[in-house]
Amino acid sequence: MKTLIIYYSFEGNVKLLSETMANEIKADVLELHPKQELQSTGFMKYLWGGRQVIMKEEPELEPINTNLDDYELLVIGTPVWAGSYTPAIRSFLSNNSIINKKVALFCSHEGGLGKTLNNLKNKLSSNQIISTIDFMAPLKKNREATLEKAKTWIKSL
Repeated sequence: MKTLIIYYSFEGNVKLLSETMANEIKADVLELHPKQELQSTGFMKYLWGGRQVIMKEEPELEPINTNLDDYELLVIGTPVWAGSYTPAIRSFLSNNSIINKKVALFCSHEGGLGKTLNNLKNKLSSNQIISTIDFMAPLKKNREATLEKAKTWIKSL
């Protein structure tokens, strides 16, 4: 099954997970890049990032040259911001018609999953959601165990 892993990563957790999974099953990868990345650090990144989520902002993304129709399975990954998926993922989903695909969803968080996966499932309701999973900050906690969990999950799809 031809697989594309689509993700946005702010601090590198979702990037690490995505690249690990892609290497495990030889999947293609599409990293989303907003034209204007959030520049805040420390507490302010949570404030500004959370505001973007609550306001349902859709930042403009760098051009994407990937044909989603070429893939049977889409795996979408996001950090959790303010209990949901990131504005970059919102932009991608708004700008790309994803219908009748097999989709798997994952997120990375530091202790608060919120409604992230449920919100993504609702947004992608015209697809077959085959699996969801969340991971606890692999760059900070139990890196090797978390990466093994990611490898096992991606192979199960």
